[in-house]
Amino acid sequence: MANNFNQNRMNSIGAYLKECFGEKVIKLSLEGGFTCPNRDGSKGTGGCTFCASDGTGHFAGTIRQQIDLLSDKWPEASYIAYFQNHTNTYAPATELREKYYDALNHDKVVGLAIATRPDCISDEVLSLLAELNEKTFLWVELGLQTMHEKTASEINRCYPLKTFEDTFARLKNLGIRTVVHLIFGLPGESKDDMLESVRYVSEMKPFGIKFHMLNIVKNSTMAKTHHDYVPFESIEEYADLVIKALELVPDDITVHRLSADAPRPILIAPEWSYKKRTILNTIHNEMRKRDTWQGKNAGCK
Repeated sequence: MANNFNQNRMNSIGAYLKECFGEKVIKLSLEGGFTCPNRDGSKGTGGCTFCASDGTGHFAGTIRQQIDLLSDKWPEASYIAYFQNHTNTYAPATELREKYYDALNHDKVVGLAIATRPDCISDEVLSLLAELNEKTFLWVELGLQTMHEKTASEINRCYPLKTFEDTFARLKNLGIRTVVHLIFGLPGESKDDMLESVRYVSEMKPFGIKFHMLNIVKNSTMAKTHHDYVPFESIEEYADLVIKALELVPDDITVHRLSADAPRPILIAPEWSYKKRTILNTIHNEMRKRDTWQGKNAGCK
């Protein structure tokens, strides 16, 4: 087991940031007022089928006001300004520049994390990201969700795998850190399909990886089309899959998330997914019981 791992037997982003900055660093999730191209009609409507957001991009104050409000919870920490909701490069570069620098100009912000789609990084936006990468600690998150084209079409992702590969390469060639999102439990996918996506992403050597458990939530398209679907029957079943996935991820890739929890008022299934701490404890305890760790089977087919 790699000696830089924390007690949870993985290269977690929290531990990585603490080692990098020498202090606790917290991600503050910000609302930038963006939407998505598969919502506004430019590539599709309705958004991804698992998403319940209305896509209106409600903007709760300026970026700086949001940081001031959120940072009250961790007054002694430094912060990564995390543009999380919707597609956070889906706007003119001039607008993006203003919002990104508004966050960076906060005296306790030490970096930026920008979640987006690989089909929403124009040449102008890429130049802006390269500029930011020279000035601060930056990573860009790409919502891949699955490598399988059939699933991608069914969830209304509205871009092909080749687009992801091209954008990933463009970012990597500029030295920009990338984090890739995968969703476990999408309808029609077997566990082998999910692990195939993990292998695919791992071979690309991103800076980080995120595992999300599919949540069926109210007001999503999936709630209407798969109203009786349960992605995982138990916490133990989900934990087993996550552990097998972690074993495939090389230990130099940072792990940013192991699950996903939806607010209880909108959650349909799995009904236990709001128990985030229980899920994480189950994963960590089972890893210790199995004496396994991130990367144990990296490179194995």
